[in-house]
Amino acid sequence: MTNARRSGPDLTESIKRTTLELGQELGYAKLSIEAIAARAGVGKHTIYRRWPSKGALLLDSLLSLNEPGLDYPDTGDVLADLRQQIHEAVDLLTAAPLRPLFQALVGEAQHDPGVAAALNERFIAPQADKTVARLRTARDQGQLSPDFDLDLAMAILSGPLYFRLLITQEPLTHEYVDRTLDALFTGMGPRA
Repeated sequence: MTNARRSGPDLTESIKRTTLELGQELGYAKLSIEAIAARAGVGKHTIYRRWPSKGALLLDSLLSLNEPGLDYPDTGDVLADLRQQIHEAVDLLTAAPLRPLFQALVGEAQHDPGVAAALNERFIAPQADKTVARLRTARDQGQLSPDFDLDLAMAILSGPLYFRLLITQEPLTHEYVDRTLDALFTGMGPRA
């Protein structure tokens, strides 16, 4: 099948795959709709019919990598479940060739309200909702203090991770996640 005859889901997936490949090769700053269109063998209008901006296209491309994952297990041990899920998120966000693209996407969200809204709606809010739901279940089972603020717990869990990923750009490791969880659970656990 030639590029001119591709349509629908196959064409969309080809464009997203091309976006990630070129983004890794060139970096976000040098990535352009024109270069993506040329590499994918489509016209710019084909891309702009699906995505209003380079940032929106990058968001879709990156989120397509995460479609099946980042759901919480429920083993009955909230700390183990959080550890497993956050390790998976860290592995996704810090994969060597993709980390700069995730960082660039968050940066783009600071300048493009459409990208910011879509990032929040499609990634940040759903992950926060899953985390709060898992913490609520743990609280209801007596694994957490009954008066602990679950939304605050979510912010405390994610803050150090995003701080390292985006601000200090220090390594975001499983060991760091474990230290963060241990510190949080010291204050979040049920009181005797």
